[in-house]
Amino acid sequence: MKVRRIALRNYRRLEDVTIDFEQSETVFVGPNNSGKTSGTTAFRHFVKRNDFKVYDFSVSQIAKLDGFGQANETGNVSLPTIEMDLWFSIDPDAEFDRVITLVPSISEELDDVGVRMSFAAKDAVKLKAAYLQRFPRKKDGRSEKTLSQFLAVDGNLGKHFELNYFALEDEGGEVKAQPLPPEDGKKALQSLIRVDFVDAQRNIDDRDVARSTRLSAVLTSFYRKNLEQAETNEDANRIIDENNEKLTQHYQLTFEDLFEVIRNLGVPSVADRQLKIVSALNPDVALQGNTELIYVDPKLQHELPEAYNGLGFKNLIYLAIQISHFHLQWIRTEERRPLCQLIFVEEPEVHLHAQVQQTFIANVWEIIKRESVRAKEPDKVPQLAVTTHSSHILETVDFEKVRYFRRCQMADEASGATKTLHASTVVSLRNFTPQGASAPGVVEDETETLAFLKRYLKLTHCDLFFADAAVPIEGSVEKLLMPYMIEKVAKGLQTKYLSVLEVGGAYAHRFASLLKFLAIPYLVVTDIDSVDPASSRSACRADKAGAESTNRSLKFYLNKTTIEDLAALAPESQILAEGECYVAYQRPQIVKGHGAEAPMHGRTFEESFAFANIQHVRDKSIDLGVELPATPDFEQDYELIHKRIRKATFKKTEFALNVAASDVDWKTPPYIEEGLRWLDKRLSDVATGDNGE
Repeated sequence: MKVRRIALRNYRRLEDVTIDFEQSETVFVGPNNSGKTSGTTAFRHFVKRNDFKVYDFSVSQIAKLDGFGQANETGNVSLPTIEMDLWFSIDPDAEFDRVITLVPSISEELDDVGVRMSFAAKDAVKLKAAYLQRFPRKKDGRSEKTLSQFLAVDGNLGKHFELNYFALEDEGGEVKAQPLPPEDGKKALQSLIRVDFVDAQRNIDDRDVARSTRLSAVLTSFYRKNLEQAETNEDANRIIDENNEKLTQHYQLTFEDLFEVIRNLGVPSVADRQLKIVSALNPDVALQGNTELIYVDPKLQHELPEAYNGLGFKNLIYLAIQISHFHLQWIRTEERRPLCQLIFVEEPEVHLHAQVQQTFIANVWEIIKRESVRAKEPDKVPQLAVTTHSSHILETVDFEKVRYFRRCQMADEASGATKTLHASTVVSLRNFTPQGASAPGVVEDETETLAFLKRYLKLTHCDLFFADAAVPIEGSVEKLLMPYMIEKVAKGLQTKYLSVLEVGGAYAHRFASLLKFLAIPYLVVTDIDSVDPASSRSACRADKAGAESTNRSLKFYLNKTTIEDLAALAPESQILAEGECYVAYQRPQIVKGHGAEAPMHGRTFEESFAFANIQHVRDKSIDLGVELPATPDFEQDYELIHKRIRKATFKKTEFALNVAASDVDWKTPPYIEEGLRWLDKRLSDVATGDNGE
């Protein structure tokens, strides 16, 4: 049995979402405050323990709670509920007896079962009476406190709300629910699934003495619950009294398998110390399993306490121990062992360097498989759900296993000038297909586009899934100078998380369908790349009559091929994808010393940059390696700059580094300035909102 999917309604930011789970690992990603943690804590509330707070209701439902409290009549005003539908895939031949309670009707093709948990009011009338007794209505007909404020007081929510259980049946997409007795529903759920959590806040730091032995305590707990212990007899006491080292040897032998797993995680390396458990006991407390973790230099036999090693090392050991512990506890459950296990690992990247992050998930599976084989239960492996902000972890995960949490407006919220994103939705990349990758003049194979996106995201440590906005750009020069241009013309973007994608003009359009699927606003910065069709389509100045663009992205987004048409395009036509995309490319620009009647049209970023800063080029405060005449001459200035940048000896990256390091107050090319200002305004019109992570 495996968890197939869940549906959540009215839970924090997750007003109405469905999350599919993979058979192995499922990875939750998304920007900060997008609901990833809520997707995890929902299991804690519904499956592990019923300890809801009123703040777990979605923002939209708080108003309904308060409306019920203020209504004179309760008949037409319903109280909101928080619901979770949990669907399992099953083997009916082997598991039917466990799920019979959840099968409303017998079907010939029974391959999944579902249970609904609904956190709902026990008795609306009694709740209303208790509320009004505590906060009677005043003369104006309103109470001093709202119903949600009443339910926020300790104990009130648990007193008036409870979990109800329902067996679910999916009939052609229509889900029908049949009530279950609470105890039957609870027992059925407990027999089907065990859920465990390795939380993000692991408290393995050494800020005080009490916390400097966290791993020792974890190892002690692991020893007590999972490993063979020394017998509680006089011999054990004699061993301790005569020679504590013998008990140390016992620990070494007992923990050897676990330490072997930890060594396979990639640390300690050759230069690191080795782990060693030593006995620090007296006969009175020896059998309580108290131990200390130390670090040993095998060559010098120099021992150091636990507190003397790095946080990354400790975090990795902690993760290995906790996952092993949860897995072993499930495997060794003797009576009515749950049919499946789901382990949530939150932000495993904490304190870990990039290489360890990249191998983390593979190493976790190695731990799990070794434990299953050792326990002679090779088929008993859990499902993992990993929440992360690490692009290094993400690059090792199959594209289809990613679940992207994106912020959105509440379902019943009217759109306004400023959007407040109080809710979130979840999309599965397994459902993504790059539709619409073709346009007039640009024909793309969807399969190849998808393969390209997967390769790109793996090879570039892409942080796209954590970004507020994306900026596909032409090349390395734009990427190097982008932070400086943002500082100069769009300071608001400095507080936003931008994913800058260096993709060139030939590939930017391949991201269009993915960015639309993820609902990420984006700014395309590309070159007009003018060529002369009458001269074997060789590169030419952008002002040459009849010149055309070779840029595939401009053809895709704007459906224009001639430079004349691109230059004449209305500025508002550069805003596409229902206001979520802006295409920035070179247009004719006014150049100092030549006036509006003699604009220059850059072919590339470097040309436009030189035109925007032509006085600095002339006086060599920006060294372009070209001699411009002391007196501005339109044709000479234009031609010299164009030819210099076209030469093979012009080093673009070196040019960008020199510009970045200079103290010259240079100007951003106009087309990029306009694009950055658009993106700044687009993001400033959105407020994240706050309804739980």
